[in-house]
Amino acid sequence: MKVKRIVTNIHSDAVSKAKSFYQDALGLHLIMDQGWITTYGFDQDMKVQISIASQGGSETPTPDISIEVDDVDTAYTRIREAGFQIEYGPVNEPWGVRRFYVRDPFGKLVNILAQQ
Repeated sequence: MKVKRIVTNIHSDAVSKAKSFYQDALGLHLIMDQGWITTYGFDQDMKVQISIASQGGSETPTPDISIEVDDVDTAYTRIREAGFQIEYGPVNEPWGVRRFYVRDPFGKLVNILAQQ
C-alpha cells in the first residue's frame, strides 16, 4: 500500500470564508466545491507528510497547518494586505526556514514557510 495524499480538514459552518485566505491571499486553486465542503490546492504531485510535534520550534505554539511557499516575503505581504493578523515573524529559523504564523478565518494557526 502507498499513501497518495493527506488532506487537512477544518470544520466550519462558514465554508465560504476559506476563499479570502486560501484562494485570494495564498493563491491556491478551488479544485472542488460541493457547497458543504470546498477543497483548495493544485493539480500537481506534492510530498505526502504528517508531522507530530510538542511545539512549533523556537518555543512557539504548534501550528495546526504548515504551508510551504516559494517566496515567504510575498506571502507575508499578501496576507497582511488581506487583513490577516500575523502572530509570529517573519523570521529566519536556525533549521533553515524563513517563516511566519498567521490565523486563518477559522482560527487555525498556520505556519507559512520557505526553505532557505
